Amino acid sequence: MKKQVLCITILFCCLAIVGQNNKELFSVNKKTVSVSEFKRVYEKNLGLVVDEDSKDIDKYLDLYINYKLKVNEAYALGLDTVSAYKRELEGYKKQLIAPYLQDQESINRLVKEAYFRVKNEVKASHILVRLPKRARSSDTLKAYNKIIEIRNRVVSGESFAKVAREVSEDPSAEFNGGNLGYFSAFKMVYPFEDNAYKTNLNGVSNPFKTRFGYHILKVTGKRKSKGEFEVAHILARDRSIVGKAKIDSLYKKIKNGKSFEEIAKKYSEDVGTAQIGGRLPKFGTGKMVEDFEKNVLKLKIINEVSKPFKTKFGWHIVKLVKNYPIASFEEMKVSIEKKIKSSDRLRVSQTAVLNKLKKEYDVRVYDKNLELFTNKSIDELSKMQLAQDNVLAINDKKIKQKAFYDYIKYRKKEDVTLLFERFKNEEIFNYFKEDLINREPEFRHTLTEYKEGLLLFELMQQKIWNKSANDSIGLQRFFDETKEKYKQKELEDVKGEVISDYQKKLEDDWIQNLRKNNVIRIRKREVKKLKQTYNQ
Repeated sequence: MKKQVLCITILFCCLAIVGQNNKELFSVNKKTVSVSEFKRVYEKNLGLVVDEDSKDIDKYLDLYINYKLKVNEAYALGLDTVSAYKRELEGYKKQLIAPYLQDQESINRLVKEAYFRVKNEVKASHILVRLPKRARSSDTLKAYNKIIEIRNRVVSGESFAKVAREVSEDPSAEFNGGNLGYFSAFKMVYPFEDNAYKTNLNGVSNPFKTRFGYHILKVTGKRKSKGEFEVAHILARDRSIVGKAKIDSLYKKIKNGKSFEEIAKKYSEDVGTAQIGGRLPKFGTGKMVEDFEKNVLKLKIINEVSKPFKTKFGWHIVKLVKNYPIASFEEMKVSIEKKIKSSDRLRVSQTAVLNKLKKEYDVRVYDKNLELFTNKSIDELSKMQLAQDNVLAINDKKIKQKAFYDYIKYRKKEDVTLLFERFKNEEIFNYFKEDLINREPEFRHTLTEYKEGLLLFELMQQKIWNKSANDSIGLQRFFDETKEKYKQKELEDVKGEVISDYQKKLEDDWIQNLRKNNVIRIRKREVKKLKQTYNQ
């Protein structure tokens, strides 16, 4: 019983605080500003105020009333209707919305997954069947059936490399048999990487789709990542026995104590690196041809030199300069998350948000009204007077047939069913974005602050800054009236200081005028409560 009483008491206390915070503190022309709004702004700026006097409630309230008077003036002048203002605000709004379209739980999971894949590399070969850019459902089905047939050939025992050379629509398959070598996280598009890591060693994946088309892949290797390397190399471009003789001779000189760097400068045929002792930029898995990378991985000790080896570029000797092992999860966490947010992985997070919204919202499709689009072509629809029937509803928002027609009218070759699914998802996100201002107080406050900040910048430009810069007569008059303050110096000698003082005078006069021409009402009782809280 005591617990129940305590809970009820706490509830009433909380309600009382909320009620108090929502009370009016002051109004400008009957437009109210609540206690909670003032407290939020005051507390937010408290740490930024150096002058103790500015922390005084009366003085801060005075400043905040001035601020609201200016905002009201900006709206009265229609500055919020200027196209430049609208464009800048829309750009900022998109940035502000972006984090709300991400599911942090999914991102955290993707970060851990990516770190594992940075530490562990996979080697795969693939076969590709391309899809047209604007594929119809018939194109998709044809490509899918083709990749299924190809997979059946491979799982029945045919060599993956042989089949890849014959049928893969990746041009490189003709000479590499589909072999992509080793790779790790962020080196391939995410669906490809994901399927490679989820397929067992020597296993063949099921068909999967990327933006390039349908693939199957075979995993031919898995290993721990060695990180990144800095090496120097010496190159003899002749791949014949002549080149072999030259590289053997240079290797012998190094073994006999000659400087690797001096030999590289004098004899290496890689003109881009010879003059810097053969030094190559730092690289990791997949950056060099496989034979080069394989020989670098054999070097275990700094300054160790490889035996001569051959690649498609010629004969090489390599010296290990530095190794960069994979950093810890804590060290890499921030950079991985940043990469995820700028890569195609982010769709996983956005899909998670979309799925949550679909459960939260009442989403209804008007199938009967949608049939019109599946039964007629775009050209036929363009000649029709589309009825104002609903094709989709999200909670209380109704979306008409015309909206869907506008979405598909330039996508004649695409499948209508797939287009509607995309349209529906976009409309769900649009509804969410529009509703953010109601459901997320922090978003609303931040957007309002930025909106008002933009308006005030334009207002101050018009009323104060441009006037002080262009009104040379007014500036001279102000200087003449206050000359004693500047110790009888000439205007040109103290112009910066005079302009600053003139701007303050203009602003003070303007504020005084705004206060005279607007009705301000202050709730003294609420001010007194604020003083009791803060002015101690």
